[in-house]
Amino acid sequence: MIIKNRHFTITKKELERRIGNVTQIGGTRHYELLEGNSKGTRAVDFNTGSGFCFTVLLDRGLDISRATYNGINLVYHTPNGEVNPAFYKPEGYGWLRTFFGGLLTTCGLTYLGPPCIDGDEVIGLHGRYSNTPARQICDKSEWKGDDYHLEVSGIAEEALLFGDKLRLTRTISTKIGAKSLNINDTVENFGYKESPFTILYHINAGFPLLDKASKLMLSAVKSEPCDDISKSGIDKMNTFSDPIAGFKEQNYLHRMTGDEAGYAYAAMINKNLCNGLGLYIKFGIQNLPYLSEWKMMGEGDYVVGIEPCNVRCESRSILRKNKLLPFLKPGEIKEIKIEIGILEGEKEIEVFTNKIKRILNHREKHCEG
Repeated sequence: MIIKNRHFTITKKELERRIGNVTQIGGTRHYELLEGNSKGTRAVDFNTGSGFCFTVLLDRGLDISRATYNGINLVYHTPNGEVNPAFYKPEGYGWLRTFFGGLLTTCGLTYLGPPCIDGDEVIGLHGRYSNTPARQICDKSEWKGDDYHLEVSGIAEEALLFGDKLRLTRTISTKIGAKSLNINDTVENFGYKESPFTILYHINAGFPLLDKASKLMLSAVKSEPCDDISKSGIDKMNTFSDPIAGFKEQNYLHRMTGDEAGYAYAAMINKNLCNGLGLYIKFGIQNLPYLSEWKMMGEGDYVVGIEPCNVRCESRSILRKNKLLPFLKPGEIKEIKIEIGILEGEKEIEVFTNKIKRILNHREKHCEG
């Protein structure tokens, strides 16, 4: 394999003759944020050399804040910024005070959705995971043949004396020349009793990728509104608008279907941006059968969440009551893989769109048979 980007194609041997350090064409850069509520937050910038760059926050469970392609922003940034987890407020809707949006905010691991009272436990919004610093950080970026691989991993735990004990080991990887990244999560119950296990990957498209020309493509076989406000907009759940004053958020639950290998697909596509630009997601439906869509067309709060998940985005008390709450047994392990990447130009968008059409057509024919 040879390194490719939009400007050159070259082997490792020929490249090393021309550079003093691999960082001339890409790599990882570790640093610590210094200002305001972000002070003390450890971060790693990934530069693939293809134009695709993103930032992993080590002190936020290796979630991903910034993401750009050729200098064009892809995601929504909240007014909070990349807040240090020391400022986390678990009660009620306090989670919103440290929510940075970005390419990935992970919700879970033992609860997500709205605040509630579940038995004797008072539960806040969307779980503790994204405000948990990772430990045992390892950067294994290295040459493998003619490919330079970028890889950072770490461990974050949600554990309580006398309570639930879940450990998530996350690896984020890509390579120089790539326009995509891979997230490999392994979740283990290292306790001695079964534990609730809920997880949602909150991926947040923002301007200019998100605009009135944008469309959401999904390999979904069933879509339903989560409330009456959302029901009123279901005919337009896959299309968007300019910011609207006083817009009330809408939420939809999509039941996903996959290809022959069991992978579902979703993408936010803007054909009017740079001759066509899209952000796609690929994930296995065995462990992530749903995708939750959060549509918020407000002024300043202008974002669409594209959120693969293992359960409906409901409070834990409602999930438990309806016997929908997933559990991990002691010692049980779940492995989840997600690919996030760029669609550039009409051809790549057309190939992706046709792939979704084939998946849905195959599903329809199979059901008829």
